[in-house]
Amino acid sequence: MARPNARSSHKKPTPQGGGIAVIAAFIVVASLGLLATGVWPAQTGSAILAVLGATILIAILGAVDDIRPIEVAPRLLIQLFAVGIVIAVLPAEFQMTPFLPWWLERIILILAGVWFVNLVNFMDGLDWMTVAQFVPLTAGLVLLGVMGAMPPFAVVCALALLGALIGFAPFNRPVARLFLGDVGSLPLGLVGGWLLALLADKGHLVAALLLPLYYLMDATITLVRRLGRGEKIWQAHRSHFYQRATDNGFTVPQVVAHVFAVNIALIILAALCVRYNTPAVEIPALAAGIAMVGLMLMRFSRKQT
Repeated sequence: MARPNARSSHKKPTPQGGGIAVIAAFIVVASLGLLATGVWPAQTGSAILAVLGATILIAILGAVDDIRPIEVAPRLLIQLFAVGIVIAVLPAEFQMTPFLPWWLERIILILAGVWFVNLVNFMDGLDWMTVAQFVPLTAGLVLLGVMGAMPPFAVVCALALLGALIGFAPFNRPVARLFLGDVGSLPLGLVGGWLLALLADKGHLVAALLLPLYYLMDATITLVRRLGRGEKIWQAHRSHFYQRATDNGFTVPQVVAHVFAVNIALIILAALCVRYNTPAVEIPALAAGIAMVGLMLMRFSRKQT
């Protein structure tokens, strides 16, 4: 049971651990889908198994943390190991940033992966918030994959994750009867980050930044502000923009509706970037995405009148 405290958005004890079903459904359906469609890559099939294994590992970490909180250091070490597995099995020719040395990009990818895993966990603090972010994100990945921006096996995995989240959505609808828990949010960040990396590898780095842009901006700006105030960033808090929105008079459905609508717009921008794949389109699209999310964050920061 997730029991409410001063930093919680819920008012009564609520069962958590819905991520067990989400991640189990994803692993089973993705595996069966890859085999049934015949798109399980012959030469990189072991890499997919490694990713699924890392997903199970980090889900176990989340399950234990849901029951009894784990200290920061061992938690980060396990996350580094899981993310390291995913990065290690990327193809040798994988490189999102050709202007950087291969080894430096790998280090940056590991650090970025750990940050993405944690920011997904941090942002999972409101009914339907993860649904409002990851249903559009995975749907966007499927769309971009159909447009040829991702390998077929990644499209199948994204579709399986989309279906698992849609299945979870009715139980997490405000007022939620079930929470995702760390057992769901941590592996969701790992798998989501892996799929976004595969998208970026195809020359679509801007599209890969646009799809999760709301989570990236809310979590990163909040982290920087807390560091500036000298706060202990590993402790629970109510400083995220979506949390401030509810404190400022927004209802939970209003907050998640804003997030969902912005994510639909970000999908359109990402699709334009994939369709034209030129700096002349990508730079304005990224600027437009940052502006849209920034305006929403400003709106969340103001009292409702």
